Amino acid sequence: MNAFHIDRRQVRHNFGRAAASYERHDALQREVQQVLLGRLDFYLPSPARVLDVGAGTGRGSALLKKRWPQAQVLALDLALPMLQAAKRHAGWLKPFQRVCAEATRLPLPDHSVDVLHSNLCFQWIDDLPALFGECARVLRPGGLLAFSTFGPDTLKELRAAWAAADRQPHVGRFLDMHDVGDALINAGLRDPVLDVDRYTLTYSEPRMLLKELQGLGATNADSARERGLTGKSHYRAMLAAYEAMRVDGRIPATWEVVTAHAWGPPPGQSRRMAGGGEIASFSLDSLRGSRRR
Repeated sequence: MNAFHIDRRQVRHNFGRAAASYERHDALQREVQQVLLGRLDFYLPSPARVLDVGAGTGRGSALLKKRWPQAQVLALDLALPMLQAAKRHAGWLKPFQRVCAEATRLPLPDHSVDVLHSNLCFQWIDDLPALFGECARVLRPGGLLAFSTFGPDTLKELRAAWAAADRQPHVGRFLDMHDVGDALINAGLRDPVLDVDRYTLTYSEPRMLLKELQGLGATNADSARERGLTGKSHYRAMLAAYEAMRVDGRIPATWEVVTAHAWGPPPGQSRRMAGGGEIASFSLDSLRGSRRR
């Protein structure tokens, strides 16, 4: 697994700033959301609590509430302005609830979530053991985790264009499907199934893609990024390199999307440590019961 670090404060800043513009640019996110909703067909019971991690402006949370109107749906995001924007999708009779928190520190009790859903959020988290460890902790045994994230070929054209201009990291890095699958298994999540799809969006010019990324808040948050302004000569070199990639008169942008689902582990199932050992967790009540016997 490639080591890289994401600046969480920058992620929060980027998405908070994009709250007002996000839904003008989220066509791909809505398309992937429909694919991800198909994953929820695997969950046949009626859930009591559904958690939407990285809920953004709440479109996905509203769809989850529509699917399961009797469930408590929690829309969780680390950017408060996004949750404020989500109010318009929350409904008024039985609204979904909004929670500002990080995915690696979920403010929920153990085994309290029946369905954990996340659409194109997990790529902004570099600590997969912490992320999936929290998912495994809050899911009820047999609860469903369904999510989508971006794979390493995402924005490969833009990355190549910047590489022709300078050596600084201008485009975020994304983990391979196999790294994601290993992290799910190591966290104790059961029977993971992962699929990859590639979408190619086209633009009239490279600046239109950059405008879209900024409108989404999906700009570079790599801790190793250049903190100052990009020089005009480097920017022009990047544009020239990208222009050379035109296909049928359009600028292509690849998005590699990984969709996955897995199941919450039973109590006491061990999870793997980074060094190869295993950790088993048990409820306090089960330990007390064993002691009485």
